[in-house]
Formats: sequence, structure tokens, C-alpha cells
Amino acid sequence: VQLQASGGGLVQPGGSLRLSCAASGRAFSNYNMGWFRQAPGEERDMVARISWGGATTVYADSVKGRFAISRDNARNTVYLQMNSLEPEDTAVYYCAASTIWTGSSARYEYWGRGTLVTVSS
Repeated sequence: VQLQASGGGLVQPGGSLRLSCAASGRAFSNYNMGWFRQAPGEERDMVARISWGGATTVYADSVKGRFAISRDNARNTVYLQMNSLEPEDTAVYYCAASTIWTGSSARYEYWGRGTLVTVSS
């Protein structure tokens, strides 16, 4: 499956962005999807993940209550709504697909190119 993330940009603290990840190729609905982020000099960490059918979601503690992951299997797209953004959210954000339900980036089989989110005044 090929993944293409979009929607990043520059936003002020307290603002919102919605990231999208469009999938093509193999059946999108077969995959659990995750959003990860990587800040300069840091490891790539899971932000949120959603099960193949959308019934189950998991969030990193740092984004709980501010971010929401969702998916539209008819449109082969997964979203990450990011609200109340903080400078600490600045990173390159990646979407990824896995047949396994996991938060480990090493177990995700397909990755999209990242999209940069910069939170700054």
C-alpha cells in the first residue's frame, strides 16, 4: 500500500491542523493505521493509532484530549485532527500501516513521506 500524508504547515500555539493520509494499492481496510512524529534529534514516536475498522483508538499521553484520529475506509484515508497545538508538537508527522495491532514503529510495514508541522508564534 502506498501512503501520502498532507496537511502540515505553520500554525500558532493554540491553533489547529488536520492531517490526512491517502492510501492506494492494497485494501486499505485491511490495515491498522498509525500516526507517528519525529522531532529533530529525537526518535520517531507514536502519536495515535486506529484499528482497521475504526472501532479502537490509542493515543500518546502527550496528545490525549487534543488530537483525534479517524479513518474513512470508503475514501482510503486516515486523518489526524490536532487541536490546542503546542510548540512541543513541532515535528515531521508520518502515517503508517500495519497488519498487526501495535504501537511499535518497527512493526509498521508501510510508511508515507512525512509532513512537517511547525507550531510557533
